[in-house]
Amino acid sequence: MTSNEEVVREAYRLAEGNALDAGGFRALFTEDGTFNDIPNSLTFRGDQIPQAVNGFAGVFPDVHRELLEVHALGDVVAVELRIQGTHRGAFPTPAGEIPPTGNRIDVPTADLWFLRNGKIERFDCYNSANVLLAQIGADPDFKSAIVAVTGA
Repeated sequence: MTSNEEVVREAYRLAEGNALDAGGFRALFTEDGTFNDIPNSLTFRGDQIPQAVNGFAGVFPDVHRELLEVHALGDVVAVELRIQGTHRGAFPTPAGEIPPTGNRIDVPTADLWFLRNGKIERFDCYNSANVLLAQIGADPDFKSAIVAVTGA
């Protein structure tokens, strides 16, 4: 029998740039499983899950996740990690795509995996989106935010 920690480690392996297998990643989830990108308020459900893996690898094709700490607590696996890669694909935003910069990212992240009967029921990814954006050169536009709120 495969442990919950082994299932999660396999999920990370299948999402690596050098071994990318979005279908295999999806197969580790329950039929109605969810992948929640918490900082970006995105939820991928069921057969949408491969979109998340493929989308990120399209922007950072050499994506690697350095697992720093892995703790299995019954049906929950908590992971501290760093998401690393090179910005080689267009990064989608509501304002348009940020062209590839060639910049490296090294993003602190915490992931919570909730399993049921050896399958992933819910995956909550808490990545430091502000760090990622700064590392690819997309600094926040505070002036526009102030103008939008105050009209000044």
